[in-house]
Amino acid sequence: MLKMKRISECYDMKVFTDSGDYFGDVEEVIVTTNKIFGWRVKATRNSFLNAVLGSAKGVVVPHPLVKSIGDIMIINKSAVPSYEAEEE
Repeated sequence: MLKMKRISECYDMKVFTDSGDYFGDVEEVIVTTNKIFGWRVKATRNSFLNAVLGSAKGVVVPHPLVKSIGDIMIINKSAVPSYEAEEE
């Protein structure tokens, strides 16, 4: 059965990758005319995102990369910035 969730219930939700890494917390949702475009995820202490980004505050995860939203949000591993991009 499909369960609906209000966008306001998603703020400060924990975000994990599909491989089980803690990614960060939902800070904001980006809505276009009538659909969700993406999710702004902030880097928090002890998150994988904080380790990868360093001084940056967060990233925008496109909505198509979100796999599931319930008590937590699960995103596709391809949303994770790579170390190779940081080195270049």
